[in-house]
This record gives sequence, structure tokens and C-alpha cells, in this order.
Amino acid sequence: MHATCGIDWAEDHHDVAVVDSEARLLGKLRISDDAAGFQDLLRLLAEHGDRSDDPIPVAIETSRGLLVAYLRASGRRVYAINPMAVARYRDRHAVSRKKSDHQDAVVLANILRTDAALHRPLPSDSDLVKAIAVLARAQQDAVWDRTRAHNRLRSHLREYYPAILEAFAGKRERLLAREARAILAIAPTPGEAAQLSHARLRSAVTRAGRQRRIAAETDRLLEVFRRTWLRQPAVVEKAMGRQTLALLAQLDAACQACDDLARDAEELFLQHPDAEIITSFPGLATLTGARLLAEIGDDRARFSRAGDLKAYAGSAPVTRQSGKSRHVAHRRVKNSRLAATGRHWAFAALTASPGAHAHYNRRRDNGDRYHAALRNLFNRMLGQLHHCLTNHQEFDEAIAFGQRTRSPLTAAA
Repeated sequence: MHATCGIDWAEDHHDVAVVDSEARLLGKLRISDDAAGFQDLLRLLAEHGDRSDDPIPVAIETSRGLLVAYLRASGRRVYAINPMAVARYRDRHAVSRKKSDHQDAVVLANILRTDAALHRPLPSDSDLVKAIAVLARAQQDAVWDRTRAHNRLRSHLREYYPAILEAFAGKRERLLAREARAILAIAPTPGEAAQLSHARLRSAVTRAGRQRRIAAETDRLLEVFRRTWLRQPAVVEKAMGRQTLALLAQLDAACQACDDLARDAEELFLQHPDAEIITSFPGLATLTGARLLAEIGDDRARFSRAGDLKAYAGSAPVTRQSGKSRHVAHRRVKNSRLAATGRHWAFAALTASPGAHAHYNRRRDNGDRYHAALRNLFNRMLGQLHHCLTNHQEFDEAIAFGQRTRSPLTAAA
């Protein structure tokens, strides 16, 4: 590389440094976070040999934002360097531990000058995958927000309203069920719940979408609400009911965001040519496939080997060895979104694929715990996915697991 560029990113300005192959500082500049600042950056790069057919590579501490988007659109290689890695490189140039934005920009430029081969440039994903990633990650964030909102509401209800928790204790969705939220909206206190008429409660249950056994469910709920429960003082109970309505509004908003974003993410995902291959795998539905594609992208040069993808997902183990000591453990530094999606995928594959179930059972028989066996299954199926995407072919159970796909009943017959 004849020259490399480092950018120390900040919220409203960015420090830029350009160095040559001998580590000499060619130029430095502080630019604003707008179109004018980007033009200043391009002029600085052009002064030091930047050309359309040979653009100067750039190292920066983030992979997102308008500046990164414009740098990628210019056709140059952009390297997102972890700030923790930058801190360790900083000690190579100064032992005094001094720090400045300009110095960090120089460190970033020198990282590319010396160790560019050890770092990955940002992938050249299509715009469609980038859009899918925005929606899939937002939907995943909304799911986590929904879980937090549910836990806050449940914790609050335990202090004064055990009847509503008892009424939906046997439901899979608990307070996330539409019936539970509909009842809380009209009866945020146990006193109001006990005074509900059969007709009003039946209307709420019907409005929530229930279509079968409406009368029986209404009778069951009334019986629970009219039992004798411990109660807070009336004025305190009323105040806590007002807080419940506020928490319920947050939960309703999170549930609506989950549904809307899931629908939009699935619609975009089905437009991608890789969607048919991804959803051919057992346990991968449309939304889970969208999350998976959002994290691995469609740049085939990004993961040249299946092992690279497995390490990125955290499914491949990591070995720490020194002398006679050797320890193999699961990776903690990974793409957390991809790892979370992998757990859901592996769990769903247990009932969707005989081969996956047999592989999981073998791992458990060999001493793996539940999560370790699921992670191993995810690791294997991730390698299969890498092969299918690389060779443009759909999943085949017989090829993926061979003769091991036979169920115990079939083998016994």
C-alpha cells in the first residue's frame, strides 16, 4: 500500500490521518460530520495518491453511519477496527499512554500499513441484504424490549395483583397473551377485576381474538378473579393500577413493533435469491432465516472457509494452550445476534430433522450438556449452510447426515 488512512470517529467531527509505507505522516485533518466534511476528506486523499482504480484504504472504529456508508460507496476498502484493538496498538508507538484523537487516527492508519492482512474489510453486501439487516436487527431488538417490558410488568403485578398472574400462569405466552393485555386494559386492579360482569369479560376475551371455548374461558377467569386474595390499601391499589396502565402501554407498543418489523423483514427476505436455500434447512423459518442472512450477508468472499463463519458465529470452540496445559472452551467473543439465532435454529431443528436429533443425542451421550450439544449441532449445520450457499444448492437430509438420519423406530423395524 502506497498510503493508508485512519479516521478517529466522533459524534460531530472526525480526525483523519494519512501515512505512507514508511510511517511518515502525509497529512492530517479534522472534518465535520456532514457532506462538506466528506468532500474535505476526499480532497485530502486525492492529494496523496487516491485514484478511482486504486483508492486509499481506510481504517475506522465503527462499521455504521453515514460516513462509513459513503466511504463504502466510493469503492474503497473500509476496515472497522475494534477500539480495544486500537488501544493495544497504541502502546506500540508510545509507552507514556498519552492519547489524543489525532494520535488515534495515526494509529489506525498504521494498523493498515503493517497488519492489513490480519483484519477483514467490511463485506460487499448487496443493498437488499443491508435493508434486511436493518429490519431484522430492529425486530430482534424489539423482541428483547418486549421481554424487558413483560418482566417489568410482571414484577409490578406481583406486588398487588396476583390474580392476573394466576389466571394466565398456564398459558405459554403468560402476560404477552392478547387476552391478558385486554383484561388488564379494562381492569388494572384486582378490585376492578372482581367486579367485572360476565358480558364485559366475555367481550374483552372475544376482542382479543379468542374463537373457541369463550364461555368456558370467561367462567374460569371470573372464578379466579373473585377468589379471596391479599390486597393493598385502596388508595395504593389505585395508584399501582395507574402504573400498570403505563407499563401495559409500553408492552403493547413493543408487541406491535415486533409484529410490524417481523412482517417487513420477512417480506424483504423472501425477495432475496438466497432465501429459498436458507429456508430449505430444517428449523429455519422465514424470520429466523432473515436474521441469519442479516448477519452473514451475501458477500461470498467474506467467509472463504466454513471455519471462518463458525468462528464468527461463536459455534466453533477456541483452544488455549501453553506448554502442557491445554483447554478447549466455547467462544465468548462472537456475533451475539448470530449466536442467539443459532440457538433458536438448533432447537427447532431437533423436531424438524431426524439427523439433527440423532446428532444432538450422540453429543449428549458423549457427555455434552444441553447448551454445548445445541451449540455443536449449530456448528455442524452452519457448515452445511456455508456449503449450500457456496454451491447454490438446497439442503438435503440424506446428504447432510447420511445413514444416520434413520429414526430409532425405523432402525428397529
